[in-house]
Amino acid sequence: MLDSIGSKIIPHSLQRIAIVFNPSAGGLIGSKRARLDAAVACFRRAGREVELLPTTGPNMAGNLGREAIERGFDLLLAAGGDGTINEVLNGIIGSKIVFGALPAGTANVLANEIGLSGRPDRAAAELLEAVPVRIGVGVADLTGQPRRHFLLMAGVGLDARIVHELDLDLKKKLGKLAYWHGGFRQIGRHKGRFRVTVDGIDRIASFALLTRVRNYGGDFEIARNVRLTDDDFEIVIFERHGWKDYVRFFAAVVMNSLSRTYGVSIVRNSHAVLTPVSDTPVHVQLDGEAIGLLPGTISVLPDAVTLLLPKRYAEG
Repeated sequence: MLDSIGSKIIPHSLQRIAIVFNPSAGGLIGSKRARLDAAVACFRRAGREVELLPTTGPNMAGNLGREAIERGFDLLLAAGGDGTINEVLNGIIGSKIVFGALPAGTANVLANEIGLSGRPDRAAAELLEAVPVRIGVGVADLTGQPRRHFLLMAGVGLDARIVHELDLDLKKKLGKLAYWHGGFRQIGRHKGRFRVTVDGIDRIASFALLTRVRNYGGDFEIARNVRLTDDDFEIVIFERHGWKDYVRFFAAVVMNSLSRTYGVSIVRNSHAVLTPVSDTPVHVQLDGEAIGLLPGTISVLPDAVTLLLPKRYAEG
């Protein structure tokens, strides 16, 4: 695997580090803030110059990322959950700055995927040994919405509606359990259906996952054969929509038999067209953040960002 991605590994000297952080992230509230301070101390002991850039409101992380580029930092780290990481990512697409994550959120899918500690104080030491790799990212173009980039996955249909309706106060109290609560609230409700077109083949679905990672929500693996260093998605499509079908699908995920399950299609591609087939709105989420409604296209933008990855993941 190293030979296949070796050309994407970037020589580096990462001396000046900017850390964009969300003070409200689940892993930084109250006494947990000390973990970020410990991460900064770790970097400084290693001889790095570090500056903290706190967000002061929603949708600020991308602007802070662009500020870090303008000020000439070598490495930009996003400290927070996958949502904070996604915000920063959208501010730096196409730049040459090295980007990485200091996991500190409710769900740290990226950290779980690449084998990075879920605590910023522990992840800091691991990042000092990591390597920058040039990779592609996902792109969502929804009708009437600005283009959005994502690092991990796009969920369309049922899971995106759960994210869209999520009780944020409950999330602060319960963490990931709030998503389960949101899922149970969907039982008995009509699920919007949509057409997924890949390579000219149409499939009707109530849920689709276009993913560049195996990890889903920090707890399960729905996709099994995709990596961030690939230039396509693993696309998992649920073509049945009854609640009994979803119970069967969930059991198949747990038993690692989804690819052999009736009503599930799994394909590889870098582009999909998604169109609703009823009046029920179909939601889309990127990296755990609701962004809008179908119709639209989701594709891979190659050579888009330089991501700091542990050597064991980069070398496959």
